[in-house]
Amino acid sequence: MSSSPAASRPSVLFVCVHNAGRSQMAAAFLTHLAGDRVEVRSAGSAPADSVNSAVVEAMKEVGIDITAETPKILTVEAVQASDVVITMGCGDTCPVFPGKQYLDWQLDDPAGQGVEAVRPIRDEIESRVRALISQVIPH
Repeated sequence: MSSSPAASRPSVLFVCVHNAGRSQMAAAFLTHLAGDRVEVRSAGSAPADSVNSAVVEAMKEVGIDITAETPKILTVEAVQASDVVITMGCGDTCPVFPGKQYLDWQLDDPAGQGVEAVRPIRDEIESRVRALISQVIPH
């Protein structure tokens, strides 16, 4: 059999500057809610050394553990391998290729914020990810 189930799965790449907050939360929600029905990636144009601790805490509050995640650098290959690219404040640093769907989610940056400030960002991301699932996963 030449085609694997993975080849038919839509792939989504979440991009923010540091890959330490918004894109990590979005990727975790999509993985948690869609499971293996979607291939999920996240990256940053200038990745931080580690995921924001307030983001880790806010995600734990909703039962999602991202303590093992690490920020990753945005690569051209990651963009080329994705069907949908969702940017969250990385602006023009994200390469654009024909045939990809690009979305820009305007979200507050959780960098330097406490968990109280991260919660509404987390909740907005969860809402957007739930809507995204209905758009990218065939029913």
